[in-house]
Amino acid sequence: MAQIVIMGAGVAGHAAATILGDAIGAEHKIIVVAPNSHWNYIPSNVWVGTGTMKKEEVLFPLRPIYEQVNVDFRQAKAISIHPEGKEESDTPFITVEYVDPDRQGETEEIPYDYLINATGPKLNFAKTPGLGDENGIGEHTVSICSADHATHAHQRLDEMLERARSTKQKVLIGTSDGTCTCQGAAFEYILNVEQKARKMGVRDNVEIKWISNEPYIGDFGMDGLHLGVAGYAISSKLFGESLFAERGIHWITDAHVSKVEEGRLEYELIDGTMHEESFDFAMLIPQFTGVGLKAYDKAGEEITDELFMPNGFMKVDADYTPKSYEEWKAGDWPVTYQNPSYKNIFAAGIAFAPPHPISEPRKSPNGTPITPAPPRTGMPSATIAEAVAHSIISLLRDGESAKLTTASMAEMGALCVASAAVGWKAGQGVSFTVYPIVKDYDKYPGTGRDTLRTFGSIGLYGHWLKTALHYMFIYKAKVKPGWKIIPG
Repeated sequence: MAQIVIMGAGVAGHAAATILGDAIGAEHKIIVVAPNSHWNYIPSNVWVGTGTMKKEEVLFPLRPIYEQVNVDFRQAKAISIHPEGKEESDTPFITVEYVDPDRQGETEEIPYDYLINATGPKLNFAKTPGLGDENGIGEHTVSICSADHATHAHQRLDEMLERARSTKQKVLIGTSDGTCTCQGAAFEYILNVEQKARKMGVRDNVEIKWISNEPYIGDFGMDGLHLGVAGYAISSKLFGESLFAERGIHWITDAHVSKVEEGRLEYELIDGTMHEESFDFAMLIPQFTGVGLKAYDKAGEEITDELFMPNGFMKVDADYTPKSYEEWKAGDWPVTYQNPSYKNIFAAGIAFAPPHPISEPRKSPNGTPITPAPPRTGMPSATIAEAVAHSIISLLRDGESAKLTTASMAEMGALCVASAAVGWKAGQGVSFTVYPIVKDYDKYPGTGRDTLRTFGSIGLYGHWLKTALHYMFIYKAKVKPGWKIIPG
């Protein structure tokens, strides 16, 4: 009997756990280690952050689900990886610290035959002074990165909108650090906040402004999109700017927020100039890094840099050779997500280290990086996790002759639905597909993507689709009858 340990129970970790538990949980031991006792459908946090949904609608407890699919759940935080075991034993293991109330503070060594790193990101609020404490609850700004963050954001938003009944208010929404990702979540949030201000009749008293590290609205860390519409390729820049202009939303792009204080922030533009903005309410996405796992060899010497890149994300089968933007290729991106040094370790979702950004790298004259990090959330995370799970199943059944399942982001498409407004009649959603996520100019000269499979539009049906996806994916994550036929 083999033991498979999964660190993390977010989109990627949970997908891998349910697939492995259902397929081989009766034959082998599957253990999930995660500090959170509940699963969060993160795409709907945007609605929690405006009060459209309650926190309870985007969360459910993990332990009962894992009991259904032969998975052992440990509410604990992974601290370190020991891929060579220790001097008295060759068995690799991880060290964890329990946060479960019944075992609070207890540490344990958990051996593994195969390990999946699906820890997701550390929300690095500390990178931007004044952005928030280690739990993301700041004095000056809010976040929607977790259900608790979004609940706090909703409370602060409603307070601001009530003040707007009598006093002019200023809203800033976007990203903080120049290397942030997840612009899509902020994009959804600003559009929903704008709609809520209109619904409350205070829109004229609320100035709303976007601030982002993107070179233009609609870059999304994917070097933008050319959406196939009615036989034409329309840039996401034009699409995004039109949406904001129609709603009276102003914007600042090419920005790195360097400091946040009460009611004001400082930022640097790509040209190196320094500026400041005032605000009464601000939601800024923090920088994402790896969670800070350490690695040690058999003698107890640290080998973290063998398993992880400097940003804390795990090395996989990507080409990490430093290259200029002009040299980047689709083939630089990983296909199996297997660690090159330790073949029984895989990384899935945000936990794997991308070889480079997707958008063109840029720095200010001061040396400040202002380039969106590549998005790896949602559908790509689940697809990668599924591939990793099937690779481990193949390795268990076929040994060294096993063929690993591949899932390159340069050969992967994604469906994205961004909420632009809510309501069964007033709702709007921006729906688009992108193929492939990582551009391949050799295969698709000009735009780097297949414009027949990269297209989008906005409409009421988009809101219905996003709502349907909310219930469909929670149904799937709860392993309800027929869950396996629901894609991604």
